[in-house]
Amino acid sequence: MYAPTHTSMNGPELPTFEQARAAADLLRLLADPTRLRLLAALAHAEHDVTDLTTLTGMPRPAVSQHLGRLRLGGLVTARRDGRRMIYTTKGGHARRLVTETLAHADHLSTGRPEHE
Repeated sequence: MYAPTHTSMNGPELPTFEQARAAADLLRLLADPTRLRLLAALAHAEHDVTDLTTLTGMPRPAVSQHLGRLRLGGLVTARRDGRRMIYTTKGGHARRLVTETLAHADHLSTGRPEHE
């Protein structure tokens, strides 16, 4: 389920500066509660903007703006279905990242012990 750990003779390999910067940019995208809620919804099913507006209670322009940022960040993809755009998370990495982030936050907020 998890990506393999890259190791060398001296232990785990550190990410390159470019990899660390890309990861930090990705985490900045996730640092918004609305975007996390949108990604959580999209991790389980495809939705259009109207569905996401209903699910989040956010105004349509705000949902569209957040989806645009998530698309630019490579976390969400969109496809046209007639006049509607249908959104979903882009691949398993994005789904697992969101799921694990929210699960970890749940442990922190509830005080439940960590597990593997």
